[in-house]
Amino acid sequence: MNIGTASVKSGLPPKTIRYYEEIGLLKADRAGNGYRDYSMSDVHRLRFLQRSRSLGFSVEECRQLLSLYGDKERESADVKAIAEVKLAEIDRKIAELASLREMLNHLVRACNGDERPDCPIIDGLAGSGTPQ
Repeated sequence: MNIGTASVKSGLPPKTIRYYEEIGLLKADRAGNGYRDYSMSDVHRLRFLQRSRSLGFSVEECRQLLSLYGDKERESADVKAIAEVKLAEIDRKIAELASLREMLNHLVRACNGDERPDCPIIDGLAGSGTPQ
């Protein structure tokens, strides 16, 4: 199938499919006319990549996961280890965002939002305020 059909079936834009091929995540065959020729196996790999990327896995993590996906002798412990590292990273980011939210919420609550020029938000962003 051509790249347009593979795009529709995988849910990925052609540009992304070409990029994945360029960086070695996918190897499409070439038809006699030189155009890429994708198989259903390629579409399954593309869907796998799309889902992996949507869960936040990096390109290199996707490379590892694809390798395990294609290895019928794999150990699920290897897959789980990669997912656990990603989960810990997501938890860390959530904690950072919660801290940022708490700090910004404190600044917003401290600001009167009136016509006067003094503003705890500006002071906090300038480093002269002490948000808690």
